[in-house]
Amino acid sequence: MPDPKKKRKKIVRPEVKAAAAKKAKTVAKKAADKKTASRTTKAKRVSSAKTQATAKAGSLNVYDINAKSVDTIQLDAIFQGTEINSDVIYQTVLMYQAGEREGTASTKNRGDVRGGGKKPWKQKGTGQARHGSRRSPIWRGGGVTFGPSPRDYSYSLPQTIKRKAVVEGVKDKVQKNRFFIVNDLKIEKPKTKLVARIIEAFKLEKPLFLVEEKSSNLMLASRNIREVAVKTAEEVNILDVASHKECLVTKAAYSGLIKRLKS
Repeated sequence: MPDPKKKRKKIVRPEVKAAAAKKAKTVAKKAADKKTASRTTKAKRVSSAKTQATAKAGSLNVYDINAKSVDTIQLDAIFQGTEINSDVIYQTVLMYQAGEREGTASTKNRGDVRGGGKKPWKQKGTGQARHGSRRSPIWRGGGVTFGPSPRDYSYSLPQTIKRKAVVEGVKDKVQKNRFFIVNDLKIEKPKTKLVARIIEAFKLEKPLFLVEEKSSNLMLASRNIREVAVKTAEEVNILDVASHKECLVTKAAYSGLIKRLKS
């Protein structure tokens, strides 16, 4: 007869032991990944702080097409400062978005619907409610009350507000380390892979290329890449700046942009 006071030896099945080891390994890996992510976030914050300090000091790096720093350029006074006027950006973006609305929604009121000239029944004596037309809004097949009709949603804001919005948008990109100045964006052939290399070199997600003049090679090479736009310094507006995550600007376009915004 076995001794009841003696402890039984716990038998662990091999599959249970393997599952426990796998679970412990997964937990350890998650902890390591979390620690690595924390270090990466901290490094990004330090890098962002350094970039902001550089922007406040009034200078920006100039890169070549391979994202290597080759020079520095003075940040213009209109792009300096920490205060971002978000109200101007919001009002101007709203104006451009309103101008893009088609305004083609259309319905027919009781005057536009076909038929309804004859009174359904006489005014009195039938015991029913009085009606004058079968095309009344309360009848099936009748007109629509206060329905939409084609209209123009566009309106305009003063030119100074539009320019101010571009200034505030660029200033926001500078503070967030999303404004890059390059010597040039000329490519030899209209190949998509050449633009893809530039995007990969600068670690861009949704870039806006600002150039002095649009080249056919750059336009053809970038049109197959989603969410990439090419604009000149003369035509860019706050909707272009706000709808893209980064701005890649040539030195010539940067000078032209400053000249335009100060005029």
